[in-house]
Amino acid sequence: MDVSCVTLKGVPHDRHLRPQPGRPLARGRAARARRTDRRAVARRQRDRSRPRAGDALRNPPPIPPEEIHVGHPWQAHHKERDAAAISHHYDVSNDFYRLVLGPSMVYSCAVFEHRDDPLTQAQANKLELICRKLALAPGMRLLDVGCGWGSLVIHAARHHGVEAVGVTISSEQAELARKRVAEAGLAGQVEIRVQDYRDVCDGPFDAISSVGMFERVGESQMRTYFGQLHDLLRPQGRLLNHQIGRTPGTRRRFRRQRARVHPRGFVHRYVFPDGELHEVGTLVSALQGQGFEVRHLESIREHYALTLRHWVANLEAHWDEAVALTSEGRARVWRLYMAGSAALFEANLIQVHQILAVHAADGVAAMPLRHAWDGDLRTPRPG
Repeated sequence: MDVSCVTLKGVPHDRHLRPQPGRPLARGRAARARRTDRRAVARRQRDRSRPRAGDALRNPPPIPPEEIHVGHPWQAHHKERDAAAISHHYDVSNDFYRLVLGPSMVYSCAVFEHRDDPLTQAQANKLELICRKLALAPGMRLLDVGCGWGSLVIHAARHHGVEAVGVTISSEQAELARKRVAEAGLAGQVEIRVQDYRDVCDGPFDAISSVGMFERVGESQMRTYFGQLHDLLRPQGRLLNHQIGRTPGTRRRFRRQRARVHPRGFVHRYVFPDGELHEVGTLVSALQGQGFEVRHLESIREHYALTLRHWVANLEAHWDEAVALTSEGRARVWRLYMAGSAALFEANLIQVHQILAVHAADGVAAMPLRHAWDGDLRTPRPG
């Protein structure tokens, strides 16, 4: 035996394990080769069964039925497109919204005088605060843009004696709003229309409210929106615009960000198609650019976080019924959307403001030197 081919432990050098030309493999070496081949085949089979980066593109999962499709984002904010987007969001089920929102049926930020106030009282507080800021009085004519299920126009007519017109582009909302108006005995004072704000032409109105609707207007229609409301409002008339907005951000990429909700994001695909959030300074400039004078601005961000926590609690307390009215997927979408939004308000990543503006004519705004709408909101009174 050639000692040069032996290790210190007596194991042959591995070059003698390789097949030599003209010499068959030894029995042990042939078995090891077969085991290696089997392992290679098994490895290839495992590799083929593993998901690859491109598999999701070649074989995408089915689109969930809860996903909303209204068209390309750049085609947003035309009348027909807005009606389709509103229908997807609001025509889910009036009974579903009643479970979530409670008996007040108000789908916007409540106003809490104390953190432990019941949601119904906090929503009544918000309705009364709006009426006071608009200085509503008997005989005045109010236009509520995006009236929802009619809660504000009912409150304004019942407690402040106004004649009110509420417009919405959701047929299901309008049907229930008309029923609620009739049940309140206010059919002679309140009119509910299925109508786009761009089609309202029977001004002037003494006051205009827009609560939780501006997020659907869009940057492309902002001048049209405020211009239309200015034309519908009499001189010295007041406008209250209540809207969610975004913070301006400090980093360059946030300063450049567009207001449009990301077209592939969760909110656009499942909750608010075509929604846009604007920084409040943009709104103030747009209002004044269309002839309004902004007189008061109030942030109620913390109040929306409290409101959303109440809505989440309502949904979870009636989970089985909510699922039966819609679907488990839709109920899960709403729970995630509302809980996530509450966290965003708490972290000051999104905000909500009430902006009070007046149609000042020849420098006359007809506003008091100091406002008088604060105080106990549980007792309706003039602003």
